[in-house]
Amino acid sequence: MTTAIFFALDGTLLTRAEPFDAVLAATFEAELGHVEADWLARYERRFEAHAAAFVPDPHERALADVREAFDLDADPGALAEALAETDREATRVSDDAVEALRKLGVDDELGVLTNGPRAWQLGKLAHHDLQGYFSAVVAADDADARKPDAAIYEAAREAVDADEYVMVGDDYEADVEGARAAGFVPIHFEREGPDFWSTLLAML
Repeated sequence: MTTAIFFALDGTLLTRAEPFDAVLAATFEAELGHVEADWLARYERRFEAHAAAFVPDPHERALADVREAFDLDADPGALAEALAETDREATRVSDDAVEALRKLGVDDELGVLTNGPRAWQLGKLAHHDLQGYFSAVVAADDADARKPDAAIYEAAREAVDADEYVMVGDDYEADVEGARAAGFVPIHFEREGPDFWSTLLAML
């Protein structure tokens, strides 16, 4: 029997050295010389709206909205590139996670199932040299749906042919309840308690 194991990216495969709002603030500081709370709030609202509508480049679109709203002298494309680089630098992947992926990939098909924009998430995987471990990366904008919507899980099924599907993720509603409803075997990535990856690795 073939098994496909999909992982959430942010909060599961990758952890953060600092929260995204700190990364966003640092990017504004570096690129524009200062940052204001209204910029951050505007960005958050507009990014969520663009991401929910599955528009291309929601980060850049949100930054363009901030520039327009506050009449900033900034290029949204350049800001988005700087933000993406700073965000990648703020993520971490453990050695145990990498080793667990290597061992799991011997017998199982591995994939990433993420609510983030595809291009942004592929950049993170490339930054950590992880893309070679996965047969498929399915993002929200591939399916025009976000977990826990069944449509994104169906897109994962279409991307990888297997007899059984497993979802590993940290968000209980999106990654556990959504996966179970879609016929996946859910595994909740617990942030508290024993380290998930070292525990998994010890079992392989």
